[in-house]
This record gives sequence, structure tokens and C-alpha cells, in this order.
Amino acid sequence: MLEKQYPRVVIAAVQGRSGKTTVTASLLAALRERNLAVQPFKKGPDFIDPSWLSRVAGRQCRNLDLFLMKPADLVRSFARHARDADISVVEGAMGLFDGVDVEGSGSTAEIAKLLKAPVILVVNATRMTRSAAAVVLGAQHLDPGVHIGGIILNNVARPRHRAMLEAAIERYCGVPVVGAIPKRQEYRVPDRHLGLVPAGEDEKLHSAITAWTGDAEKHLDVDAILSIARSAEPFPAGPEIVSDEMWPGGSRPVIGVARDRAFSFYYPENLEALEEAGARLVFVDTLEGRLPELDGLYIGGGFPEIFARELEANEGMRRDVRDVVERGLPVYAECGGLMYLGQRLLWKGRRYRMSGALPFETDLDQRPRGHGYMVLQVIEENPYFTPGTEIRGHEFHHSRAIPTDAARLRYAFRVTRGYGIDGASDGFIYKNTLASYMHLHALSVPEWAPNFVRAAKAFKNNKAFKK
Repeated sequence: MLEKQYPRVVIAAVQGRSGKTTVTASLLAALRERNLAVQPFKKGPDFIDPSWLSRVAGRQCRNLDLFLMKPADLVRSFARHARDADISVVEGAMGLFDGVDVEGSGSTAEIAKLLKAPVILVVNATRMTRSAAAVVLGAQHLDPGVHIGGIILNNVARPRHRAMLEAAIERYCGVPVVGAIPKRQEYRVPDRHLGLVPAGEDEKLHSAITAWTGDAEKHLDVDAILSIARSAEPFPAGPEIVSDEMWPGGSRPVIGVARDRAFSFYYPENLEALEEAGARLVFVDTLEGRLPELDGLYIGGGFPEIFARELEANEGMRRDVRDVVERGLPVYAECGGLMYLGQRLLWKGRRYRMSGALPFETDLDQRPRGHGYMVLQVIEENPYFTPGTEIRGHEFHHSRAIPTDAARLRYAFRVTRGYGIDGASDGFIYKNTLASYMHLHALSVPEWAPNFVRAAKAFKNNKAFKK
């Protein structure tokens, strides 16, 4: 099998909130300053951290997840997108060894071993000196199959603090310290109820990127990190990324993708899978635009509650969406997209009108309703999934969907893991519309994109929506 070097590192920590995203973004900034092509990856089903990593790296961040992806699919995806990069940087999730069970299945450590990638361990040094060595020793010995190649200290108070930390780690652990990042407010990105604020939502937040770029070389030993990344053993070469020329441009069904500040949660692989299945994608602004002529519509997740006033104000778009759903346009919606298809959104004591395409309303509070991985069984006929199929995905929402006319809705899925709409079911079906709390990844559900495009082409050939 053809192999390639693929310089690569995994950025991990022993627990969440240790500063992995800050460190990863700083490293990406430093590598770009050296005119290197760097490919970012994010472990897990996250949308928000990848938006920041994409912005800093100048390349689309990709997700790696062993719950959603088969190991062979994950390896192929990594190799495919790393093949033309000078270095790949994988940001871990949670703690290095944290997975879905006590064996650590699906953990960052498991991905590091699968990719044969050295790990740079981030240690949150707040109120710690010699004990940092115990943290590193624990990581080294819990799973000897994980190679800890270097340490980056985060939240270092002052030079004396750094010196004590470095001396302890290098004396007891035999692993080099390759960076130390001080405490700085400028590095922080504002939080929201679902995590960090997405990178594309407010340009004023990008002062964090300026801070990362300006200080990266100062606080990281980039030469040492590059040496660690280049020490990774050769890896099976991934396929070239080629454009699909099988479809003449005019014959492709057109699928609209709602992509704006309210709806920004899309895996790039999902959009690519639709294109590879034969669709031509056009992007739609639900806050200010109108629907063009379409053969299908994809409304992903996001924060419709934050932009509820603007969504309500765009009455033309709401009417367009309601109209195409009634006309039988294939519409697929996830989480925030589900909320937009309902009649009303209740948020902080106010009711906002949504599209009104489906007979339910959503009520948000501060408590997560569904948070984590999902396993669903397809139980009803629909354009996108075969009945009897098991689907893996994830959910993270604070809302509950309350039907106002249950007789008009059917459920596509039975929930065997997760919460969904009511703890037992998920996926409202109405005509050719399916709206679910589940976020799916195209590599996990390979039938979704071809089926969506097939439904869009059937609509195009029969009764396409005209303005």
C-alpha cells in the first residue's frame, strides 16, 4: 500500500477547559505565519470549535469521531484532507482518555493511536507546580500505546512559575516542554449556552485571533513541535480530491442550504456528499434573503433563538418556506432548522413567529433537553432513510418541540439512545419534509445524501417551485 509521511500531532489535555482550543489556534497561527499549509481537525461532533480553527488555519476544519465513523472511514477522511498539507493538527475533546465507556472507546487517545499520531499534552498550570509532573506521568502510564511527544503549559502566571513547571516535568517525565502560554483575557472567546460563540457570527470577536497570531511564536517552540509532528511514522496515502464532472451543470438538481448567522452548523462532508451525489448547492440567507427556485432545501443547526427577531422580521422568507413545504419540496432540517420550521419560538418570555410550515412550537430554557450521541431506528417511510435502518448522530439542544396539531405529523425515528423530541421519538415528517433534533454526519449515514438528491431530482422533473 502506498504510504505518505503526513506530519501530524494531536493536541489533548487530561480534562476539558484546559485550553486546548487556545493552544490549537495559537499553533495554527504560528504555522501559517511560516507559510505552511496546515490542515485542522477536531475530535468529536463539535461545530463551534471547528469554525474558529477554520478561520485561523485558512482551511476547512474536519471532524473525526469514532462513534459516528467507522475506523476505516475516519482514517480515509484524515488522509484525504491531510494529503496536500504540510502538517495536520488534531484538537482533542474532553480529557485525553475520556470516551463513551470505562475502556475509553472513541476517546482522543483512541484516535491518536488509530492515526499513529504523537500527542502534545496541554497542562492547565493554574495553581500548580510540581504536581504537573504527576499529571503527565499519569497520562504516560495509563495507556503506553499513546505517545506523549511534548507538553504545552497553559495559564502560566510568571517566569518563575514556568521554570518550576518545566524542571519538574523534564526531571520526572522525560518529555520536553514545547510551549508555555500566559494568562491573558484577550485569548478568551465569549461563551453561550451551547459553548463558544461561532467564529462567523460577529467580526468584533476576532480580537482573539489577533492575540493568537501575535503571540504564537513567542510562547510556542514551533521548531520542536514540527520535529515531533514529522517524527510520526508513514501513513496510508489518501485519495486525491477531484471534482465530479459526471453531471452537466444544467441537469443537476438545485438544493438550497440556509447558511447565515442563524444557521451555520454544517459538516463540510455533508455539503460535499450532496455535491458528489449530483446536487448543485446554493446558499440562502434566512435573515435577509428570499428563496430562489429550488429542488430541495437543507436547513442545518445554529442559534435561531439569538436571531429570532430578525427571522420573524423576514416575512417573505417565512412565507416562501411555508409555501415550498406545502408544495412537497424535499426539505431536510436539523435542530435549529427544526425550530425554524415550527410556528413559534418561545425564548426568554417572548414569542417569535417562525416559518409556520409545521404544526408545532419550540420552547427554550437554560436546561439541556438532549446532549450527546444519539442512536435512532427509522420506523416510517420518508425520502431520506430506509425503514429499519439504524442511524448514529448527536444532539445538543435546550428546546422542546410541542405539537399543536399532532394528527398532521408522523415520527420518522424511534430513539434508542438520546432524547430527540420527547425522549422516545424524533424526526417530524410532513409530506417531503423531515425535521429532526439529530445532527448526522454523511460518513456515518452514506444513504442520506444520494436519497436527498434523488428526491430533489424527482421534484425537479415533476413540479419545481416557481416564484
